[in-house]
Amino acid sequence: MLQALKNLPRDARDTLFLLAVIAWVIAPQVSTLPTWCSVLAASLLLWRGYLAVSSRALPNRWWLMGLLLLATAATYITHRTLLGHEAGVTYIVVLLSLKTLEMRRQRDAFVVFFLGFFTLLSSFFISQSLPVAMAMLLGLLGLLTALVNSHMPVGRPPLMQAAKTAGWMALLGAPIMAALFVLFPRIAPLWGVPGEAPGARSGLSATMRVGNIASLALDQSIAMRVRFDGATPPQSDIYFRGPVLTTFDGQEWRPLQSNLPPRTPLTPELEVQGPSVSYQVTLEPNNRPWIMVLDATDTRPALRGYRATMTPDLQWIADRPITELVRYTALSHTTFRHGPVARTGALQEYVKLPANFNPRTLQLAAVMRSDPRYAGASNQTMVDAVMERLRTGGYSYTLEPGVFGLHTADEFWFDRKAGFCEHIASSFVLLMRAMGIPARIVTGYQGGSVNSVDGFWTVRQSDAHAWSEVWIAGQGWVRVDPTSAVAPGRIGSLARLETPSNVLSQALGRVNPAFTVQLRALWDAANNSWNQWVLNYSQSQQLNLLRNLGFDSPSWEDLAAVLITLIVGASLAGAAWTLWEKHRQDPWLRLLHHAAQRLRKAGLEVTDNTPPRHMATLLQLHLGVNHTTLPVLSGWLLQMESWRYAPASVPAQLATLQREFRRLPWPTAPRKSSP
Repeated sequence: MLQALKNLPRDARDTLFLLAVIAWVIAPQVSTLPTWCSVLAASLLLWRGYLAVSSRALPNRWWLMGLLLLATAATYITHRTLLGHEAGVTYIVVLLSLKTLEMRRQRDAFVVFFLGFFTLLSSFFISQSLPVAMAMLLGLLGLLTALVNSHMPVGRPPLMQAAKTAGWMALLGAPIMAALFVLFPRIAPLWGVPGEAPGARSGLSATMRVGNIASLALDQSIAMRVRFDGATPPQSDIYFRGPVLTTFDGQEWRPLQSNLPPRTPLTPELEVQGPSVSYQVTLEPNNRPWIMVLDATDTRPALRGYRATMTPDLQWIADRPITELVRYTALSHTTFRHGPVARTGALQEYVKLPANFNPRTLQLAAVMRSDPRYAGASNQTMVDAVMERLRTGGYSYTLEPGVFGLHTADEFWFDRKAGFCEHIASSFVLLMRAMGIPARIVTGYQGGSVNSVDGFWTVRQSDAHAWSEVWIAGQGWVRVDPTSAVAPGRIGSLARLETPSNVLSQALGRVNPAFTVQLRALWDAANNSWNQWVLNYSQSQQLNLLRNLGFDSPSWEDLAAVLITLIVGASLAGAAWTLWEKHRQDPWLRLLHHAAQRLRKAGLEVTDNTPPRHMATLLQLHLGVNHTTLPVLSGWLLQMESWRYAPASVPAQLATLQREFRRLPWPTAPRKSSP
């Protein structure tokens, strides 16, 4: 296979390489592109590759025009517009694929290159994660290699030579890229990508049907990362509060619909106690307005670019969905009291039950209430009795509870006696309400794990959890997690949910389990560093950098001034170095030295003092008189000699010879034969 590729004409070889790079650039977007677009792009690239290998003619323009019109119509039908980033990305992928069928001249290839660069950039509209950035870096080097290769003269210059030149170009441009990243003013709303986040997802939902969270327990993607400023709270106290669910129709839990405005911080119904916990959260995009904080927070989280308000049930809500990676600081208290201390009419919403559902659960509540042991018992006593039933009644915690029927609480209490946290919490709340005790469900994340590499607390989608809150006279709403009675390890220790292992993870685990855990920690730490130092690099960090440089009250104008000064200074330094180098050495001798270096790498015995004509003679003996590149190389060397010793006979200038030097198909070192 490799030998067949080597024997292809240069045009075919270069075309196949470019097609492979284009496929690599498009690949990260396949999951978000319409299916027809992905199939069309793959078909066009394969068609172009077949035409290159078989040396067949390219299709005429009428074919391309017809395909373009069909793709335009399909884009409009799919997205109902030709504007916006989703429709735009679809269209640019189609244009890039179609343009490969029109590469007849170098100019056409340049259009393909720049469409490829634009498509590469559009990948960051979909995801800005570290794996995507690494993939796009390889795509950038591939496109640069193809671009450099297209400027090389006739012959068969190896792709590795073009790749080295492209690598040096990228390396030389890296300092400029770093300076622009660090100092270019981030002026909202000009800076950043519009946050549509079509691929964002969350482990939670605004509603809860039995079975939803169980499916997400198998998802090990990261929901957020937390860095505690001081001591970390006990595992059993780490509850990140999300949607609070009150209304139940027999199948689905929903939030309570209230016409009351969101509460402002420091509401009288929230009283925090004990020491506070200070921490910083890096929240992944979830396309929801929920701000995840530890129970309970009485001060507004410092969330850049968003305004947060607190609802009556203590959930913090942003003024718009979280469609980008955000970082915020918060101050919470794990000991607190909230809600009315005396029973009010508003609590009737929390004892409502749908008619004709879970009759056996209602009967169980009546039996427990009529039990002489519980005559006149308080709400707390009844909560303790139900928790004892969960601990001693043979109930178990499972990640595969199966599909529940119409009477979910009845099935849990009497038939299956097994379930995931949502089954347990839902059945517990329904039983409380059947006893006349106000209760509700709270969803969010519980626990997490500490990354041993960077010390961040990692909360995954598998940590999605559901618990309950019960109203107790004199105390208000009290958290009761019935899952802790069934599976204490799920709540009170570092034992987390385990996903079913695939073949690779099982093999690695058998070979070296500790290495597998450490490898995962290293990767999570690398992703976290990318999020903290790249994706979350903000204007405030830029201004802090200027303060460290001595600016008293820095602004974005100061950033621009520093950046311009740096660019002008670097340009002047480069110009000064060029002038110094030009006067330090004869440019003709320097060019001859570079030519001698290239020939020595090819195995020719030449020195810096070897005349160009003698180099041409040695090159002829080395390559042979019939070699395709010999006339080009020999002609250039003879022009070098004539320019030096007979300038009147040579129309070319030295600058022209210098440019041609970089494009010449210099021979490479012969490969060593294997013994």
